[in-house]
Amino acid sequence: MTPQINAVSLVVADMAASLAFYRRLGLDIPADADGEPHVEAVLPGGLRLLWDTEETVRSFDPDRDPGPAGSGRLGLAFACEGPAAVDAAYAELVGAGAEGHKEPWDAFWGQRYAVLRDPDGNTVDLFAPLA
Repeated sequence: MTPQINAVSLVVADMAASLAFYRRLGLDIPADADGEPHVEAVLPGGLRLLWDTEETVRSFDPDRDPGPAGSGRLGLAFACEGPAAVDAAYAELVGAGAEGHKEPWDAFWGQRYAVLRDPDGNTVDLFAPLA
């Protein structure tokens, strides 16, 4: 059997802050999950997004070093309904305290594009076709 991707996992310093960020992007994450050491959300199509606290990961891999916040080792991209939705999502997230990395722009490859950082410094891209 060929392995198939089933999940993307984020190691987080502050579970509640990370979950709040991704809820603002429309992910269905129960409010009572904020204090949990491990959280999962099933995305459209069945792919799962997982969150584990640094402590949880260290419990089974004590030598693991997640690297410094903002190391850019992981990036996620979220499709938006259109160019205005990119602008609106970016404004909402930055207004809620997220770090804006690149304000929305019309990219030469034909998309409205913006880049933020989640609470652990991972890049989160927002995009939509221009036409």
